[in-house]
Amino acid sequence: MNQPLRVLADRELDRDIPYGVRIAASWAWRLGLILLVGGALVWLLSRISFLIIPVMVAALLAGLLSPVVRWLKKNRLPSGLAVAVTVLGFIGLIAGSLALVGRQLVAGFGELWSEALAGVKQIQDWLADGPLHVTADQMDQYLREATTALQNNTSSIVSGALSFGSTAGHFAAGLILALFILIFFLLEGDRIWAFLVRLLPRKARAATFGAGRKGWASMVSYARIQMFVAFVDAVGIGVGAAIIGVPLALPLSVLVFIGSFIPIVGALVTGAIAVLLALVANGPINALIMLGIVLLVQQLESHILQPLVMGKAVALHPVAVILSVAAGSYLAGIPGALFSVPILAVANTAIRYIAARTWEHEQVPAFAGEPLTAGAGVDNTIRDVQPPAVLSRGKGAAAGTKAEQPDAPPAAERGAGAEPKGE
Repeated sequence: MNQPLRVLADRELDRDIPYGVRIAASWAWRLGLILLVGGALVWLLSRISFLIIPVMVAALLAGLLSPVVRWLKKNRLPSGLAVAVTVLGFIGLIAGSLALVGRQLVAGFGELWSEALAGVKQIQDWLADGPLHVTADQMDQYLREATTALQNNTSSIVSGALSFGSTAGHFAAGLILALFILIFFLLEGDRIWAFLVRLLPRKARAATFGAGRKGWASMVSYARIQMFVAFVDAVGIGVGAAIIGVPLALPLSVLVFIGSFIPIVGALVTGAIAVLLALVANGPINALIMLGIVLLVQQLESHILQPLVMGKAVALHPVAVILSVAAGSYLAGIPGALFSVPILAVANTAIRYIAARTWEHEQVPAFAGEPLTAGAGVDNTIRDVQPPAVLSRGKGAAAGTKAEQPDAPPAAERGAGAEPKGE
């Protein structure tokens, strides 16, 4: 008798608690559990970042190079040969660009050094004759203090150099791993994704498959458009630097191109480097002109390219982009800043797809002649994979109408949210 009375007392106690407080408490422990799992996931990913970063690089490169592979296949080139030609051509393009930049650096370093010495002399004259009135003795004292500080921190500098050597080794290993993964993404990307989807429960496969497909399309669009934006930034700043006579204009444009893949922050940093190079080489007037060129190019990107092109591709607010870059750089440094926006774009697209329950009105492609949502007794070995796609429409079908699939049962027969049945 005591137990029913206790249950009754607990229910009366629950009724005494306001409804809003009970709802808040229910949300609180659920959100706390989500944050705990998310924190554990972030920690785990940080421990295996040496694997995650090459996979992300390979995914972005696969999104950029997949149209080339498809074009070669349409021209009756075998799949393996098409991937080999694409990857080797990409490596050759990168190697040629680096060789050209290296030649420009070697050729222009002597001129830049002499101009830098002249620029330092101008700065010294300005410090002595300008409003600061720094005497030659004071400047010599500052130089001696800087030299002493370097001598006292020799061990730290040596350890930093050794750490850089280790980092360079890890970077080279990561590049090789990314190249290896890229080849398999281009060869068997659909089969890899289908295999991962089949590891899930049958009821979750259709939604996961569609969300992944939409997220992948969003990331591919982001990578291609970001490359276009980076190209515009590099050409604008590089041509402007060449016109006003800034040395090393070609290496500077390559640096701007690479830095522009980090949204907003990369353009600011590389633009500051361009202005500093103009200041050291050609003086303050030339630096002000270079600053105007950088601001003009960035305004073109911010007010024309980003809203019209990037906004349609990823549908992210600029505030979300800035916050994601800041959070990514804090958690994972430069790789975090580089991959934060595409990850956010993929998550945004996938969540919106699942929330809209769009997969209920799409036909999941069959893999190896079997439906993706095959029963537990069906062999899940993937032997051949067709490219994922929604229902194809007939020539005369209007937008928004269903495609005709004679072998697929109508949605009314299988029910909303039911798994598509195979043949």
